[in-house]
Amino acid sequence: MTQSPTPTTLQLVQANSLPALVQLEIEQLILRGELAIGQHVNESELALRFGTSRGPIREALRALEESRLVRSEKNRGVFVREISVAEADEIYDVREALDQLIGERVAEHATPEQLRELETVVGQMHEATAIHDVKAYHALNLKFHDLLVDFAGNARLTESYRLLTKGLLLFRLRGLQDGGGFAVSNTEHKAVVEAIAAHDGPRAGRLLRQHAAESRARMHKVAGATAGTSATAAGTAGPHTSTRK
Repeated sequence: MTQSPTPTTLQLVQANSLPALVQLEIEQLILRGELAIGQHVNESELALRFGTSRGPIREALRALEESRLVRSEKNRGVFVREISVAEADEIYDVREALDQLIGERVAEHATPEQLRELETVVGQMHEATAIHDVKAYHALNLKFHDLLVDFAGNARLTESYRLLTKGLLLFRLRGLQDGGGFAVSNTEHKAVVEAIAAHDGPRAGRLLRQHAAESRARMHKVAGATAGTSATAAGTAGPHTSTRK
C-alpha cells in the first residue's frame, strides 16, 4: 500500500489559513460597501478575484454566516445580511458589559509596550480625523478595540467579543459617518487610554462601557434619520399625497 506523501508547507498553509484569509477579505468587501446589504454573494466571482478555488470561498462564507454577516437561502445562495436595530440593541447589551470587563482587565495588566501601541493607534486616528478620512479612521477604530480585547489576556473573552461584534461593523461605520461619531469617538478613546495608563481599572471599565453606549446612541441616531427619510420619501410618492393649487 502506497503511503500518502507528507503535505508541503504551501499545502498546509492553503488548507488551514486560506479560508481565514478569504474570510477577512470578504469582511472588508462588506465593510467598504463593495458587497452591499442584501446583495447576492457570487462564489465564482470571488474565487476569480482572489485567485483560488470555490472551496475556500464556501468555507469562508460558512464562517461569515456563523458570525451573522451573511445569510444562506436554500436554492438561492448566500446574501449579505442586515441586522435590525432591535438585534443590534441586544448585541450592545452584551457588548457594553464585556467592554467594561475589558477596560478593567487591560488597566490592571497593560504593559508599557501595550500602552504605547494603544497610544500610537489613537494618534493615527487623530491624523485620520484631521483629514476627514472616515474609512481609515474606521479601520483604526476596529484595530484599537481588537488590541484592547487582546490585551485583556483572556482567549475565550477575545473569541466571544469578536464573534459578537462582527454584526455591528456596518452600524459602527454609519455611526461614524452619519451619527456624529467621527468628531467625538477619538476623544472617548483618549480618555480610556489615560485611565489605562493610570492603571485605574474601575475608571477604564466605566469609560469603555460608556463609549459602547455612545456608539449605540449614534446607531439609533442614524437608524432614526434613515427611517425618517424613508417615511418622507414614501409619503411624497404615495397615493395619498396632498396637492395644493
